[in-house]
Order: sequence, then C-alpha cells, then structure tokens
Amino acid sequence: MSGALAAVAAVGLGRSDALTSRPLVLMLVMAGLSLLPFVLLLMTSFVKIAVVLSILKGALGTPQIPPSQVITGLALILTFYVMAPTGERMFRAMEPALAGGNVAELSRLENVSGLIAAADRAKEPLREFLLKHAPARDRALFHSLALRMRAPAERIGIGDRDLQVVVPAFLTAELRRAFEIGFLLFIPFLVVDMLVANLLLALGMHMLSPTTVSLPFKLLLFVLADGWQLLLRGLVESYV
Repeated sequence: MSGALAAVAAVGLGRSDALTSRPLVLMLVMAGLSLLPFVLLLMTSFVKIAVVLSILKGALGTPQIPPSQVITGLALILTFYVMAPTGERMFRAMEPALAGGNVAELSRLENVSGLIAAADRAKEPLREFLLKHAPARDRALFHSLALRMRAPAERIGIGDRDLQVVVPAFLTAELRRAFEIGFLLFIPFLVVDMLVANLLLALGMHMLSPTTVSLPFKLLLFVLADGWQLLLRGLVESYV
C-alpha cells in the first residue's frame, strides 16, 4: 500500500506545474494526502497489530521494553506486508488516470470530476478488504445505527457496504480479535507469575517481588517457544 501511495505522490510531484495552475485540484490533492494518516491507522491492519504488541509488553511485565517506537515501527512494517496487495490494486485502479501518455484520462483528471472518479475506483479494493474482515453482525449493528440517526427520507441509499458502516464495523472487529489474542498471550505468563509467587511464599521470601523474579523465566519461555516468529506470522496470516 505504501508503494502505491508513494507512486501517486511521485506522479503528483512530477506534475507540480500542472497542479499549481489549477488551485482547486491542488487543494483536493492536499486534502486527500492529509487523510492518509487516518486511513493508515484506522482502515488497515495497524490497529490490531499495534494493540496485540502492546498487550504482549504488559503480559511480559516489561512496559518499557521494547520501546514504544519499536512497537509502532514493527506494527507499521507488518501493516505494509498485509496491505501491499490491496495497495497495489488501488494503484492499478488509479493508474489509467495517472498514466502520462493517456491524454484522454489526463484531461479528465484536470477537472474535479475526473479526480473524484479516480478516487472512487481506488477505494473499491480498500472496501473489499474491510468487508472481508468486518463480520456481518458488526455491519448490521452500525447499519441500523446509521439508519436510526437519520430521518426516514434520508435513509434511502444507505447500505451495509457503505464506508460509514464498514469502517466502524471493521475497527470493532479488529479490537475484539486483538483482545482475544491478548487473552491467549496472557495465560502462559500468568501461570508463570502464579508459580513463582507460590514458590516464594512457600520459601518465606516475602521481601522479593514475584514480578521481578518471574520476569527472566517469562522471557526464557517466550524465547524457547520462538514467540516472536509465532506471533508475527500469526498476525500476518490472520489476514490471508
């Protein structure tokens, strides 16, 4: 997905003279670029991956290790892996309008309607990704809420495939799945904490913190189980 966005940006920069001569089109392009962080954070796999990795830090009992910057960078890298096919399809949908040699398409891109048409074609692959990972019950919930928030005359044309319905349904499902994975991650580390706490209590070592003593054992367990590979592979394969 990042490759597609970079390619679109490169095309826009290469035609900077043409864009500056059309202020309205330039303003729309800049507005679209300002929405990229929103799309990256809330309409991709980034939410679930970042939440799971943050829960892992809490389960290990190392809130400062790995640093938050490393967790965010790792989540971004995995997000690019997951979203690359969708990004490539989005770029191919816009490629006819961005092709330098296609004069007819370029003439349509010069006006606002052509730019909107290219964006409409590009959003369909993203909509397909969101629909694939947004369960029907979540879509039904937000569809009903969208209808209830409008007057009867305004409800026509609002379906359960609209982005205003699919995006919150996708986010809800992603958070639910992230917490489910986090629960499974916590169980083995919680068992280690309980065993160490009971052992220290039996030995009468009340001055030692069970969390401090259990930390190396939890790290050893995670390393022996090849936890990073299992977790990261599972997160990426959950979108296949």
